[in-house]
Amino acid sequence: MDTFTAGRDFVRREARLVENRLFATVFEDADPQGVVEVLRGYQNADGGFGHGLEPDKLVPDSLSLDVEVAFNTLLTSGARPEDMIRRAVDWLDRTANADGAVSLAAPVVEQYPRAEHMTEWTYQPGLNPTAGLVGRLYKLGFEHPWRDRAGAWCATQLAESLPEDAHGLHEALEFLEHAGDPDLERIRDWLPKLQWFRADAADPTYGVTPLHLAPTPDSVWRPLFDDAQLEAHLDRLIADQQPDGGWAITWEPPSQASTLAYRGILTVGALRTLKAYGRL
Repeated sequence: MDTFTAGRDFVRREARLVENRLFATVFEDADPQGVVEVLRGYQNADGGFGHGLEPDKLVPDSLSLDVEVAFNTLLTSGARPEDMIRRAVDWLDRTANADGAVSLAAPVVEQYPRAEHMTEWTYQPGLNPTAGLVGRLYKLGFEHPWRDRAGAWCATQLAESLPEDAHGLHEALEFLEHAGDPDLERIRDWLPKLQWFRADAADPTYGVTPLHLAPTPDSVWRPLFDDAQLEAHLDRLIADQQPDGGWAITWEPPSQASTLAYRGILTVGALRTLKAYGRL
């Protein structure tokens, strides 16, 4: 069975409804409104998103991390439901600190099943996820006072220093893409200093790869990597497909349901990247 068919069958068999609707929109030309309707079930009355949309914490309460997943899902689908986005950004505005910064999560996660890494560090407002959320709002074409306030704070922080871990840099790049001419040399020089950056495709450990930072050939950050490096990571991505058709995760979620949910997310993402680079 070929890569795409095996991945498609895994999504149909094991993934959540939201990933199934997203797959149908991306690969089968289904109406993106189906994705929006599923996301409504994850949006709370306060405007934020919760209910384990990001499945490393099975928390019904609204969290910024779930808002980010919602924005990613909308961007992938091509849908732009203004009211849904506005309610989510209004929630971010209300929960942000005076600078506009927000945190990934909150102490409420301790009341629910969660992965071990969802601890105190995720309660601190920071560039991760603030910069990523601001960058995604630019991609969504959505203006809001919070976007401007938080963006000004992000610009000040990033002018002083870049994040020291690859997840934080990934979020920062989402913002820097829309903050003027990208300084590619600064980012390229910084990459070897990052924690959790997996530059070598042969490295079996957990990490952020060049394909996470440049998921399509027309990405602003594609010039950070040479052709050989990207081709090696594409080869590795294909090789990492499991016998059941899905892609595996390299960390421990809080439940079997969370594991399958994340594998569905990764599988749709892997197929999208392979399609973008002409590997399907």
